[in-house]
Amino acid sequence: MTLILKRPLVIFDLETTGVNVASDRIVEISALKANPDGTEETKTFRINPEMPIPLESSLIHGIYQEDIADAPTFREVAQELADFIGDADLGGYNSNRFDIPVLMEEFLRVNVPFDIENRFFVDVQNIFHQMEQRTLKAAYKFYCEKDLIDAHSAEADVIATFEVLKAQVLRYENKEWEDKSGKVSIPVKNDIEALHKFTNLNKTVDFAGRMVYDNEGIEIFSFGKHKGRAVEEIFKIEPSYYAWMMKGDFPMYTKTCLERIWNRSRQSQAKAPDAPKKSQQIGESSAQAKPPVKTERERPKESSKPPRPISADMLKSLQDKFGK
Repeated sequence: MTLILKRPLVIFDLETTGVNVASDRIVEISALKANPDGTEETKTFRINPEMPIPLESSLIHGIYQEDIADAPTFREVAQELADFIGDADLGGYNSNRFDIPVLMEEFLRVNVPFDIENRFFVDVQNIFHQMEQRTLKAAYKFYCEKDLIDAHSAEADVIATFEVLKAQVLRYENKEWEDKSGKVSIPVKNDIEALHKFTNLNKTVDFAGRMVYDNEGIEIFSFGKHKGRAVEEIFKIEPSYYAWMMKGDFPMYTKTCLERIWNRSRQSQAKAPDAPKKSQQIGESSAQAKPPVKTERERPKESSKPPRPISADMLKSLQDKFGK
């Protein structure tokens, strides 16, 4: 079929360094411009984001740091892209929540005018989710071809969920599936371990997803200023970050995982061999080695004031300073 258009419609998609609208950057944008006369134009830009691309993002979209080393920055292509879009309406998949906000951030960052006030936005994902409801009742009807009686009753829901799972295995077993990177596999099998792997693709450490496993099984942060860096590494160089998270508004299970990694890191450091001591002069035994005698000038002067007693305020100050 042909869409009836009163003005151009640009369907676009972004590949980015991550999913934070405010701080992550575009590494690739592809836009298809459908015109009212039925003609179509396509433009694709590979973009240097001027920041590192986290490995977990590269594993999804297949764009690595070396792929964008010689690519132009967004500033260099912004005007060409704005001219290509023109006054067109915008569309995409999950575009209202992600692609359009990220694109606007990029235009604002480089001060290239891009007005969105008088455009229409078509989010294909919203059509899909609203017409094909994602509720258990809808899933039960779709997979089992039965109406769910007493929906939201715990017993009815759990029975329906089990029937849906069995119907899904029956429907999708041995069916090929392609992930975002283009890798094809057969993920749905009559095997709980296989279903576990398919339904936990993000490999989160904690259920909140504040930490994830990289492709080598190492825990890394998935948010904040240390995003993409190993948790243990950060705990070693900035132990106060652990204290901040443990005191912060994070889920209890996230804190449980943090504590486990922290304790493991402390144990690892405790087992590390001490730095080798400086060897003594040849022919001098430890008994013969004597500390150098300090002159009057070198000797620290004893304070005439009595030492201050350690107070609770002093301990708190030290705790805040060193994060212990």
